[in-house]
Amino acid sequence: MQSLRMIENWPVPTAAAAVVRADGTVAGSYGPLEHRFPLASVTKLIAAYAALLAVEEGAVELDEPAGPEGSTVRHLLAHTSGLAFDEQRTMAEPGTRRLYSNAGFETLGDHIARATDIPFPRYVREAVLEPLGMTATELTGSPAKDGVSTVADLIRFAAELQAPRLLASQTLTEATSVVFPGVTGVLPAYGHQKPNDWGLGFEIRDGKAPHWTGSTSSPRTFGHFGQSGTFLWVDPEARAACIALTDRAFGPWAVEAWPPLTDAVLAELRGAAGPGQP
Repeated sequence: MQSLRMIENWPVPTAAAAVVRADGTVAGSYGPLEHRFPLASVTKLIAAYAALLAVEEGAVELDEPAGPEGSTVRHLLAHTSGLAFDEQRTMAEPGTRRLYSNAGFETLGDHIARATDIPFPRYVREAVLEPLGMTATELTGSPAKDGVSTVADLIRFAAELQAPRLLASQTLTEATSVVFPGVTGVLPAYGHQKPNDWGLGFEIRDGKAPHWTGSTSSPRTFGHFGQSGTFLWVDPEARAACIALTDRAFGPWAVEAWPPLTDAVLAELRGAAGPGQP
């Protein structure tokens, strides 16, 4: 895809990217696809997927208590448990504010580890990574931010997010729909959003502005970005996903570079579909 060549102008030492169609085929790629990058918060997508599998397997339930008093697994996944960003401190009543929380995902990982008697990194590997053939991906610590992966592996994950084989499709639909609608909060690096819509581990585009996806991204777009200069989005309307991994920390360069890339990718996908085709 010509649109991915825009990455050549990004001020980053190394970058790799791919666009994955809903049928799992690769529409285009750029850079070293086998290069391992720290994912930062894109890790949460993989951790959330493992948590949803734990729910389907009956190891945990979405509405069972987990985290602060009154909080549940659902609250932890949706960043509404009330936990602070990076510490075990309660800042709000569960369900009242969207407080983006690494501590919440770490609490979730610990909760699933206790329920399954399996360390959470191992659970992620056995439940998600091995079945999808993501052999270069590893969770080295926190389920909130310590994943390492390649674009080649995330192509497999992006295909799974568009046509799930490990999860029931209705589970993924619920996870990528707004949970606790109307809740406000801060989207990291992009300020206060009203509402700050989120699913079960997946951030949802909806009408947020400013945002790290494109101005032409559909409101149904879901995914995550990471402070290591990484992102993965899925746009169900475009029937495609886009992955970009870099080795430069998120900053003003990404705020400027990412939305134009997304809009260019979406425009190229629309052009490739032809008139009257989705």
